Amino acid sequence: MLCRRDGDGGGPTCTLLKSTSQGDLLLAPMGLGMEVMAPATINALNGSSVKLSCTFNSCYKVENKQFSLNWTYQECRNCSEELFLQFRTKIMNKQLDRFGNRVEFTGNPTKYDVSFTLKNVQLEDEGTYNCYVLNPPDRHRGHASISLKVLTKEPPKHDSTVAVIVGASVGGFLAVVILVLMVVKCVRRKKQQRLNTDDQKTEEEGKTDGEGNPDEGTK
Repeated sequence: MLCRRDGDGGGPTCTLLKSTSQGDLLLAPMGLGMEVMAPATINALNGSSVKLSCTFNSCYKVENKQFSLNWTYQECRNCSEELFLQFRTKIMNKQLDRFGNRVEFTGNPTKYDVSFTLKNVQLEDEGTYNCYVLNPPDRHRGHASISLKVLTKEPPKHDSTVAVIVGASVGGFLAVVILVLMVVKCVRRKKQQRLNTDDQKTEEEGKTDGEGNPDEGTK
């Protein structure tokens, strides 16, 4: 299969290589299930606005007349799904009592983005948000889900300044220790070289005296 993106900014076009009886290869369009991508979990602060991101890949350019999108909400795993946002030639906000007018579609299907923003997040908004996308001639509907967690207070921010200072101090200390060890090693090596040189000289002098040099007392 080969895929290429259209020069006008449209989606990639996929083709399937098919063999004929003569051994020639023909290019034929191929409808494949799309890939829908969304973060598994999103944390939102109570009372804030949060973007629930959902994007997709398709082998075909998005045509509003054929493209369809459903966003549903599940309060619990075994709960039924509630449809609150839909795209059928245009975006349609179902305005469930649960969300009211707090849902705003912020995506762009022609750019393969079907995200939405939930305003004034409430504790009751926790749950699973399902993103369903169908872009014919793709034959299979793509799906992704997001688990929304609502926080009552902002998580503590980790101050990296302390970590940087500690890291720099430890690094500086290690550098000093390594430098001292290198100096000590060099000093010891030079001292050992001097001792070896002195021993070699003493040995050579001993050999010279043993080869018959007259002693001053026997002349």
